[in-house]
Amino acid sequence: MFDKFISYLQFEKRYSNHTILAYRQDLDAFKEFAELEKIAEFSDLSSSFIRSWIVYLIEGGMKNKSVNRKLASLRTFYKWLRKEGVVDHSPMTKVKGPKSEKHLPVFAKESELSLPNMEHLFTEDFSGQRDALMLELFYQTGMRLSELIGLKIYDVQGNQVKVLGKRNKERIIPISDGLVKQIELYVISRKDVTQNNDSLLVLNSGHKLYPTFAYRKINYYLGEVTSLDKKSPHILRHTFATHMLNRGTGLETLKDLLGHANLAATQVYTHNSFAQLNSIYSQAHPRGHKTN
Repeated sequence: MFDKFISYLQFEKRYSNHTILAYRQDLDAFKEFAELEKIAEFSDLSSSFIRSWIVYLIEGGMKNKSVNRKLASLRTFYKWLRKEGVVDHSPMTKVKGPKSEKHLPVFAKESELSLPNMEHLFTEDFSGQRDALMLELFYQTGMRLSELIGLKIYDVQGNQVKVLGKRNKERIIPISDGLVKQIELYVISRKDVTQNNDSLLVLNSGHKLYPTFAYRKINYYLGEVTSLDKKSPHILRHTFATHMLNRGTGLETLKDLLGHANLAATQVYTHNSFAQLNSIYSQAHPRGHKTN
């Protein structure tokens, strides 16, 4: 029966393998806590019992965000159990998770990622061209690491790139003339490395990029130009979103560019944007300076 639920996530909900693995781990953890062996036993559990699991997880040192993710997995599972007629009600309707800690997205400054500040970082050989393109794609499109690794040569058409996002949803992201030219030059160099792989970004061996390689490269290059504690591909996604908002992009447009399912996920960047506007106002307006 659990395998049937996993198939439901995979084929009906079209969740990624990573998400499915998280669901499986969350449910296994709950089953172990509740000492359950059969699906039918889920019908005997009350909302108060599930709250005791929440307390157990928090007292064990788990962060609120992780607890809420496990509750979301359990909520989806109970919804499926009702659909299958295994239970007639879900105890999750009376369960609320702990409030998540809110952290503003970290991002790099525009000056830190300016071309004059970065042009010395990359060599002129294939490795340098690939690394420079990888960083520019992250910064100019805001795509996720998995989306960049999944890019194919044919996904770039003129001044746009097709991205396959979460739940296999496609979106089109416009790209600049400069980035188009950069891709064209890279593809020419790429022919000397491989012609048997349709992945856009490849290793020196011609094989497809893997996440650790991309993460390590971005971590190194950001470390050369920023003083950020966090230096990852996702920081460039935050940076893309923040810089776009600072320059007037609307939330709905940014939502579509980032591939968010709802506007709430995009609104977190407005805090950073407002901080930028507040700083500009304080410096520019005659009466904007704060007094002690």
